[in-house]
Amino acid sequence: MDDGVQLEVVEDAADEERLEDLALLLRQELLMLDVRSVEPYTEDAAPDGSRGALAAVAGVLSVSLAPGLQALGSVIVVIREWLRRGGSNRTVKLTVDGDVIELTGATGEMQQQLVDAFVRRHSGVDA
Repeated sequence: MDDGVQLEVVEDAADEERLEDLALLLRQELLMLDVRSVEPYTEDAAPDGSRGALAAVAGVLSVSLAPGLQALGSVIVVIREWLRRGGSNRTVKLTVDGDVIELTGATGEMQQQLVDAFVRRHSGVDA
């Protein structure tokens, strides 16, 4: 796993402003972890007609963390707790090295098994 993780906050019927607000709330919680950074994700090119070189994508965060099982696992624990408190209409899509897992506020053994497998796959730990 490299040190880059992308998080996309999704909420039913949310507009871009709401997604930005939700992402900033999640960012505040993630910054309490031992992470290198948590920043709004930006596209390489700004939209036509804009003056900026980079354009932020609503509801998407880029997390830089140290490699390993513990760092990624800690991020997932915070996301799941944040989702649990937020209601059932939210999802966070977590992307590492092009591999995506969707986390919801749901609990259950199957979701935990999927999360555990995802973390192992991206932490260099043999399954």
